[in-house]
Amino acid sequence: MAVTTTRRIRANDGIEGKDAVGLYLEEIAKTPLLTAAEEVDLAQRIEAGLYARAILDGTLTTKERGGRKAVKATVEELSQLAEDGEQAVQQFIRANLRLVVSVARKYGRAQMPLLDLVQEGNTGLIRAVEKFDYAKGFKFSTYATWWVRQSISRGIAQQGRIVRLPVHVAEQVNQVTAVRRTLERRFNREPEVEEIAAELDLEPERVLDLIRYARDHVSLDAPVDENGETALGDLIAREPLPGPDEMVLDAEDRARLDGMLSNLDERSADVVRRRYGLMDGRQAKLADIGTVWGITAERVRQIERQAIATLRNSSAFEAA
Repeated sequence: MAVTTTRRIRANDGIEGKDAVGLYLEEIAKTPLLTAAEEVDLAQRIEAGLYARAILDGTLTTKERGGRKAVKATVEELSQLAEDGEQAVQQFIRANLRLVVSVARKYGRAQMPLLDLVQEGNTGLIRAVEKFDYAKGFKFSTYATWWVRQSISRGIAQQGRIVRLPVHVAEQVNQVTAVRRTLERRFNREPEVEEIAAELDLEPERVLDLIRYARDHVSLDAPVDENGETALGDLIAREPLPGPDEMVLDAEDRARLDGMLSNLDERSADVVRRRYGLMDGRQAKLADIGTVWGITAERVRQIERQAIATLRNSSAFEAA
């Protein structure tokens, strides 16, 4: 079923001083809202149109065929039903575009402009119209709101950031940002991480991660001069990629280091690997290593010092 009601809205659309948002709101306000009876009528027309289209396309399932009475209609009649159903879809969507704007506005200063949020929400509205079952007695606006919110949340997660976050993480980022602003107004100061964590019932470490995720990212393609000829990435020094000779030397150094670590006992070698990021590229804290081995952070520090001294002596001996 092709749906063409919602077009892409450009930020520079506008006439007579009106911005794109104002023009869009004027346009969608021309379509009156639907009554409950009109919603049911449109939904029935959509259902009949989908059924007719399935017959014409030969895609009617056994379950659908068995659940309905035999349809005796000409190809022309079926085509008219299918076309009427598509028109009902368009009308259903147009009459509910204001619902999408209402939901999108509640996201406030999210990571996307309002019109982009609305466009994402329109995708959810289309999905809601396709899935709506009038026979269950639900009010369409209540049913559609869930789909609109879901679509906007996914849009923020997928398009609103250079680094894409999973949808549930993006939602948590939005929650932390909102609570942070609320507490800032309440206390008239920047809230502590622990205060935000208590408000959301999250661990402070998790809140710190989410705050880091919320930081704005700047595209390396962003222009830095008036004519747009110079991008931010052009001003950043680029490290040359290692050549084949350097890669061989790196491999030899790694093999030599592994050989030196083999002279240590298992625990000492593991401490060195974790402390200097030789396992996964991340330097572990003393306390974290202590947890792994069941010892104190101070004991880990002592083992590290002894291991480094041993490695230095080994290196000096090999050099001699």
